Amino acid sequence: MTTLNISRGPEFSRIAGLGVARGENAVPNEEIIEPINSSDEWIRKMTGISTRVRADATTSVIDLAESASRDALAAAGIDGGDVDALILSTITYPHMTPGGAPVLADRIGSTGAAFDISAACAGYCYGIGQADALVRSGSARNVLVVGAEKMSDFIDPADRSISYLLGDGAGAVVVSGSESPGIGPTVWGSDGSGAQLIRQTSSWLEVRDGEADAFPTLYQEGPSVFKWASFKMAPVALEAIAAAGVTPDDITAFIPHQANIRIIDQMVKQIGLPDHVKVGKDIVDSGNTSAASIPLATERLLRDGEVASGDLALQIGFGAGLVYAAQVVVLP
Repeated sequence: MTTLNISRGPEFSRIAGLGVARGENAVPNEEIIEPINSSDEWIRKMTGISTRVRADATTSVIDLAESASRDALAAAGIDGGDVDALILSTITYPHMTPGGAPVLADRIGSTGAAFDISAACAGYCYGIGQADALVRSGSARNVLVVGAEKMSDFIDPADRSISYLLGDGAGAVVVSGSESPGIGPTVWGSDGSGAQLIRQTSSWLEVRDGEADAFPTLYQEGPSVFKWASFKMAPVALEAIAAAGVTPDDITAFIPHQANIRIIDQMVKQIGLPDHVKVGKDIVDSGNTSAASIPLATERLLRDGEVASGDLALQIGFGAGLVYAAQVVVLP
């Protein structure tokens, strides 16, 4: 029997460069409280958010993704032509087809593989897991992973369940081969029994058939989501730490999806992270940016000097689906 003679890629991969883009406008709580009959004090207490960033009406989700991607490529010392695969995680690209990834690839000068993934707030970590596998298998030398969202296009300002949380932004990283481990095994999964907890208010077929009262927006069952994320995700995070062959004491930074400051604080307690671990809390000023939130929080920690290149970070994304993914990475 003839067998395939297949060469593999490098044994390990790493994050070689990071870039981000935030919406141009800081929107404080005072500007959004009237439609939801709320207050600045209530929003800060319940979510930790003081402002969220939102893009101009003329700025598209691909514009945000392109800006972040160009910075990531520059940080990695490569150009678009060196990108063999591009993974775009977004739930706010406004076309069912074609996907946004080929459009983004063309903008940055890449003719490599390009595809979208829809894993909501876990999408960035899903992309990192896929990029790691592509590089180590030899299918790609450099993979651009982008989490980009323009959440403001899909909110109802009067919705009290989620609208006041959401912001716009993008984060991108280049994943390349490495001589030493830079990305730990990805621990991921789903629980579709909770698919209705975070959802679009109506389907496009309902819109077509006149069964929907308005343009579909985002909605969540807040208390159920809080309980699931606060207590079900800590075991996933601990599994990712163990899979990477390290302990909580080895972790320098914890960078979770920026869903809610109370969820983040509860997860820190549930995981049992030591006091020295820096915790990403970009949500305070940027809001919940879904697939973009982890790279945005990573960039802020690096920019503020709370962590440094080479430090170990535990990152975990979780959201609509319900889906989740976590891995330990070496910071670029």
